[in-house]
Amino acid sequence: QVRVVESGGGEVQAGGSLRLSCVASGSPTDRMSMGWFRQVPGDEREAVACIRYTGENTVYVDSVKGRFTISRDNAKNTLYLQMTNLKPEDTAMYYCAPVRGCFRTIGGPTFNDWGPGTQVTVSS
Repeated sequence: QVRVVESGGGEVQAGGSLRLSCVASGSPTDRMSMGWFRQVPGDEREAVACIRYTGENTVYVDSVKGRFTISRDNAKNTLYLQMTNLKPEDTAMYYCAPVRGCFRTIGGPTFNDWGPGTQVTVSS
């Protein structure tokens, strides 16, 4: 069973950058596609980006294309999300999860045991 812990969030001004990390434990994730999700209170969780287990294929939601970059280090069982040119609408709690697939679209999460998340707050 995969367990994840996210970190790296914080408060930045619009135009700033943050790098999120997600460390997985319990089961190796080097054969799993992984994704980042975000959620604002009162809204549904939104898929943001995913990366195949090989790292060769990535998919992004339109609102973050060109600003966010997802990457992974399988040797460290760690997933990253580099966020640049942040906007107030990026404010949310960010979560990572293994996903069902990552090809043209971001697959749904394969578990319900979400980590604590990491809060990103962008001020205008």
